[in-house]
Amino acid sequence: MALIGYARVSTDDQTTAAQIDALRAAGCATIFEEKASGASRARPELARTLASLTRGDTLVIWKLDRLGRSLSHLLEVIEDLRGRGCHFRCLTSPIDTASPHGTLVLQMLGAVAEYERSLIRERTKAGLKAAEARGRVGGNPKLKQGDTAMARRLAERQRQLYLLELTRTAEEWLPTVRRLRLAHSPARSWAAVTRAVNAKLPPGRHWTAERLRRAVRAFVEEGLAERALLDKAPPMRGDDRLMVLVAGIARANPKLSLRAIGAQLEAMRETTPRGGRSWAAASVKNLLDRARAQGLLPAGSPAGT
Repeated sequence: MALIGYARVSTDDQTTAAQIDALRAAGCATIFEEKASGASRARPELARTLASLTRGDTLVIWKLDRLGRSLSHLLEVIEDLRGRGCHFRCLTSPIDTASPHGTLVLQMLGAVAEYERSLIRERTKAGLKAAEARGRVGGNPKLKQGDTAMARRLAERQRQLYLLELTRTAEEWLPTVRRLRLAHSPARSWAAVTRAVNAKLPPGRHWTAERLRRAVRAFVEEGLAERALLDKAPPMRGDDRLMVLVAGIARANPKLSLRAIGAQLEAMRETTPRGGRSWAAASVKNLLDRARAQGLLPAGSPAGT
């Protein structure tokens, strides 16, 4: 239930002192400071601020334009916070998503933002049509001319936007990664970690092991996650492989009984952890319990009952 402050100025000759004083007076123990244009979404300190927020926390800013000059970006951040169970408060505007009045103001701003997006789409279509009539082709002229400085700036912007997108979903995957790569001994493989993360996601959404590893590497490089997360995991033991296999069977058909799972393992000619060929219900249950404890199956799932 922490109050996390974010203060921003646009240039080096400006100061965040007034914002910080107001944020501290509001009860913020942690405050992130940044010197960057509000028109840019590629702001490292804003990404760190959003990544630090957990369920129940509140992001506090002094004025709305400190978070961003774009209404659409402002609402995007606030909606993401609400989806993660976090709140948003502006000290100089009547916006506090923890209160009914603040929610009403937010809905009104959403209607304005949608109108703004409609106008932008209309102007963009009209501009493209006029340019096409004059024989002009779209694209960045400097990139077409091989401007390396422009290419580097665009690459950096894409990297920052990627990092910002990761912070929006970090609560869904980072705790599981930390638990299985740091708290668990031995550390789980990326394949096992990915299965555990995907088991908690809604249908239609999933990670691949490579995408998840790349996301963790991006967080590590930004100082948002521990470097030990990328350490090489030891080879999987035989009983660990069986645990993953049993968890996969149970996920594919949660209605299977313990005996039915054992029969399927026997049909696959899988031997028990002790080398036997006949699977007892107790052996299957032990592997399922371990799979649940390590996040490979949802807690309380009916699989194997």
